[in-house]
Amino acid sequence: MKIRRPWLIRLAAVVGAWMVRLLMATVSYRVRMRGLAVHPDDPNLPGRFIYTFWHETMLFMAGRRARGKFCVLVSQSADGELIAQVAQRLGHQVARGSSTRGGAQGLWELIGKCRSCHLAVTPDGPRGPRRQVKSGVIYLASRTGLPIVAAGIAYVRCWRARSWDRFAVPLPFSEAVGVAGRPLYVPPNIDRPEIERYRQELEARLLEATARAEEWAARQRGEKMEQVSANTQLGQRVA
Repeated sequence: MKIRRPWLIRLAAVVGAWMVRLLMATVSYRVRMRGLAVHPDDPNLPGRFIYTFWHETMLFMAGRRARGKFCVLVSQSADGELIAQVAQRLGHQVARGSSTRGGAQGLWELIGKCRSCHLAVTPDGPRGPRRQVKSGVIYLASRTGLPIVAAGIAYVRCWRARSWDRFAVPLPFSEAVGVAGRPLYVPPNIDRPEIERYRQELEARLLEATARAEEWAARQRGEKMEQVSANTQLGQRVA
């Protein structure tokens, strides 16, 4: 059931932000940057970037103490209003628009925000297809001059929704891992064939980073299972 009444949306945003903050506070984070360092918390980071990650891993951003560092693109749908208010309560700036509604407005808002903060975009949102990059982020990079960082994110233990994106919710006290490589620089004033070429390149980078993050998470999960097994065997011997 969609929430339509403004006061209910505000109430749900307060409760939702509190629950997300509480959950993500239990999650530990590990980030691996390959090549040029592009960690947004690096005080020596030169300039600003467009950070991209799949729609299913949006909660990763919720665990960050943003303090206005990021502007996130949120759709203009009824569900988007709730997400936007939750994002704002978590410390993010918000631009409204998507590939299905208000796309031009959202892009112009992001272009205006890029002078003061990083941009965060889920290039397969808001309706998919899952893990397929849309061209809007390439146009955004071409207009702003900001490099794109492809961030692969995975959780060691998580629950997944039966939605189009298989939305992932990390289990309490789990771990989140992120992998990012060198930024992708998009030239200004590129034509449609070039936009498509860079779109394919970004999609390939996101898929590779995601695969590396999921492999890392699987190793962490395996190590924890081995540790639990060893502790169980030790307990049985002592008993």
